Amino acid sequence: MSGYLWTATDAAAATRGTAQGAWDGVTGISIDTRTILPGELFVALMGENRDGHAFVADALAKGAGAALLSRIPDGLTRDAPLLVVRDTLDGLRDLGAAARARSRARVVAVTGSVGKTSTKEMLRAMLASQGHVHAAEKSFNNHWGVPLTLARMAPETDYAVIEIGMNHAGEITPLTQLARPHVAIVTTVEPVHLEHLGSIEAIADAKAEIFCGLEPGGVAVLPFDSPHFARLAAQIGEARPVTFGRTPGADFRLDDARIAGAVTVVRAHARDVALTFKIGAPGVHFASNALAGLAAVEALGGDITRAAMALGQWHAPEGRGHRWSILLGPGGLDGAVNLIDESYNANPASMRAALAVLAAAEPQDGVGRVARGRRIAFLGDMLELGPEEAPIHAALAAAPEMAGVDLVHCCGPRMRALWEALPREKRGEWFEDSEKLAHKARRTVDAGDVCMVKGSLGARMARVVEALKGLGRAVDAQLREEE
Repeated sequence: MSGYLWTATDAAAATRGTAQGAWDGVTGISIDTRTILPGELFVALMGENRDGHAFVADALAKGAGAALLSRIPDGLTRDAPLLVVRDTLDGLRDLGAAARARSRARVVAVTGSVGKTSTKEMLRAMLASQGHVHAAEKSFNNHWGVPLTLARMAPETDYAVIEIGMNHAGEITPLTQLARPHVAIVTTVEPVHLEHLGSIEAIADAKAEIFCGLEPGGVAVLPFDSPHFARLAAQIGEARPVTFGRTPGADFRLDDARIAGAVTVVRAHARDVALTFKIGAPGVHFASNALAGLAAVEALGGDITRAAMALGQWHAPEGRGHRWSILLGPGGLDGAVNLIDESYNANPASMRAALAVLAAAEPQDGVGRVARGRRIAFLGDMLELGPEEAPIHAALAAAPEMAGVDLVHCCGPRMRALWEALPREKRGEWFEDSEKLAHKARRTVDAGDVCMVKGSLGARMARVVEALKGLGRAVDAQLREEE
């Protein structure tokens, strides 16, 4: 064993490139000099506003094992370890294709309007006790993220979980054909990316592209409750369908899901087998993701009972429901603010799910300046919703999940519509952007409050999360509860 993820010889053969300088191999792959580790291959990707070739010298100075590039920048030594290719993104794709070809892994691909990353992370947890699992650390689900995830896959991997996203038609097809999954999941179809796709039917068709990369004899995992189920099912080709949902007749049927403090208790049937298990995060919407994951585990040949038990140790990823306790004063002497971080992204379906989690949370009374603990939402714009974005935002005011929320602060031009539609007793303040809201947020919460922050990534609601965490000592609430 060389200890290399890629030897110089194998990487050059995969990319049809030329290896130069003194290097034998690399231990990993990176596209970011801020996080690169010694021994990794730095890929100099080209972007609209960024040329990775400008960072090659920095990567090598930080100990990169080699750099994959299409031209040699000035200032490099003659013996610099390089892999020269015609195009760096194509080179990365070639490495991804070669990694997939040499691997024995059983591969599952995940897409959907909501729940892609949570489902991917659940599958990572469910399969971890059943073999060597490979999955992206973050939401690397686009034209460079999927090849990067595949290229990082070790030959000895048993299971690989590949998240695939899109915001235009035609984007999923080349990615699923690269991943060649044995199982493909569509979590749900919702009115997301309407600005680019125009209709919910077009969104369903774009999500169904994931099935065109399935290996022969593959399995398509479909949301049985979706109004677009038939449209999805019509596009699975020769794949075997497996369904999940609450609807009678689903192969993996959800009987009941309820939030119980910091966990979600689920009762379900996997075909004729009754299952009761816990998910280690509050959120009824997580139960649907769990069933999709269990269906995939079965299709991959795994043990669904062990997989379900593993979900008790699963926690929501950062930005997607991760919870923090912010201890106020020395050692939390002045109480705590509980924070639900949903800042990574937002659409109407995920917004309602997050509001439901907030509504089910238990504030603490009598510990702060305000006698009664409150449930407070900090909401930013939902993007890419098209010409109906204003009424879609405003409609959240009448959502049943909003009934359990005490106060709503908003930011962004689109969220103005929600703010104006809210009843006066729930209406907090509105700000032009998240920077202004973040500045004020610290002065609007009190000990005993539960806060939830959510908005599309472009709304930059992470600013508000960081502002709230800055109130005191931020402790991972999920780890704290396990102590």
